[in-house]
Amino acid sequence: MSTVVRRPVAFVTAIVLFVEAVGIVVINGILATVVKNQDMSLAGLESAAMSNGTWAMGGAFGLYLLLCGLVLLLAGIRDRAPGRIGRIALITCAVVHGVLGALTVGLVGWAAFACLMVVLGLIVLSLVAYGPEADRSTSDAEPGAPATA
Repeated sequence: MSTVVRRPVAFVTAIVLFVEAVGIVVINGILATVVKNQDMSLAGLESAAMSNGTWAMGGAFGLYLLLCGLVLLLAGIRDRAPGRIGRIALITCAVVHGVLGALTVGLVGWAAFACLMVVLGLIVLSLVAYGPEADRSTSDAEPGAPATA
């Protein structure tokens, strides 16, 4: 895949992940507020503990999505594949989007499923665009020369 395509895909995916991170934090904040205002307990667990857990979960997941977006933003700026840890983070982000998409169909509907699948597709396209073949095509080797190990 050429640089003309992979850099914009990385930038668009990074922007989508940044927006999604903000949305996750906002949704978890709303849920935490609702749980705290209910003033009920669930199996002896106080509503304040559930509210704090919801805030923590939303913050952690939001930071995770920001990290994945930053990895893609840096890959797009440098036009180089992310490192091993960055690729692992992006792969796990893609897996999470796939699982959430499967769960979302029954709970929320097809529109939410489609949105999650678009994000999943962007992440996978970014991973494929900056895959091992992309590194070989941008190397300084002579055309037609065998790649060195």
